[in-house]
Amino acid sequence: MTLKHFLKGFGIIAILITLAPLIAVDYWWIRIFDFPHVQLTFLTALAIVIYFIKIDFKNVGDYAFIIVLVACFIFQFVKFFSYSKFAEVDMLNSTKNKKTSISILTANVHQDNEDMDKIINAINDSDADFMIFTEANKRWQKAISNNISKDYRYKLEYPLDNTYGMLLYSKFQIIDPSVEFLVKSDIPSIHTKVITREGDTIQVHSIHPTPPMPNHNPMSTNRDAEMMKVAKRVMDTKLPTIVLGDFNDVPWSETTKLFKLVSKTLDPRIGRGLYSTYNAQKFLLRWPLDHMFCTKEFRLKAFKTYNETSSDHFPIYGEFTLEPSLAHLHKVEEPTEDDIQRANNQINKK
Repeated sequence: MTLKHFLKGFGIIAILITLAPLIAVDYWWIRIFDFPHVQLTFLTALAIVIYFIKIDFKNVGDYAFIIVLVACFIFQFVKFFSYSKFAEVDMLNSTKNKKTSISILTANVHQDNEDMDKIINAINDSDADFMIFTEANKRWQKAISNNISKDYRYKLEYPLDNTYGMLLYSKFQIIDPSVEFLVKSDIPSIHTKVITREGDTIQVHSIHPTPPMPNHNPMSTNRDAEMMKVAKRVMDTKLPTIVLGDFNDVPWSETTKLFKLVSKTLDPRIGRGLYSTYNAQKFLLRWPLDHMFCTKEFRLKAFKTYNETSSDHFPIYGEFTLEPSLAHLHKVEEPTEDDIQRANNQINKK
């Protein structure tokens, strides 16, 4: 096989993978192509450069092929450009001091992970006000609860052995905490109000829907429905709200973009970086799956991942200040009736 044939073969595959997520079906082998978007963009750019350097353009077919490949690269690049430092930020920086902030740590601990020390180190280093852990069984519940500060006076623990257990620990008072099963009877989510140190009430939703993978769920229907149900709750609430957790979806997918639009939330990643959280053990196969979305009353003070981890996910930390008087300065797009109907359609598929 010649280099030209190889590049054309790769180009055809790149074109198919680029177009596949545009197909409106929920099969895992379609939805999975949302994930390696950054890697695909880099490889497409590399193929274009090599094609220009090594290949002699001898016919119209060569020109047509390279034009299509360049178009694919542009489409791919534009799709995740918002998550680079060159884009305008979605969530504005905080104007208040640390004493008025709420800090949050969330981590998928990886249920079978035996090395707990690195997760515990991230917990202690962050000293977060509010923490959520996913994939937590009773072994992880015991390890975390025995090693965190006594300042975490409030908790809601729902350990499970099916990789969907969830734990909540908070220094701030929590009101009406509940474990709900929005889509499936064995997939919990946590919902609670939180009283901040300044006495304000905020709403927090934590989710961990199933990924579209053959060993978990061959369709993305359940994941998408759970996200849309929470998005509609946030859209209808009057409380400042944060939605967090392992979404098992990337921020540039059509599902997450619709979630953000319907919930009218802000993404701290936009204009700041990818902050990839999975796969922590495979450098070349990383993308952001763990998220924190906030309504417009919040501003960002800090956002980072903890890159020393024994899990397959990096813990992610966000620090926010509640500044409702400046909420109007955020550019939040209002969902249209068509957007809401799309969300309803996704819910009704379940």
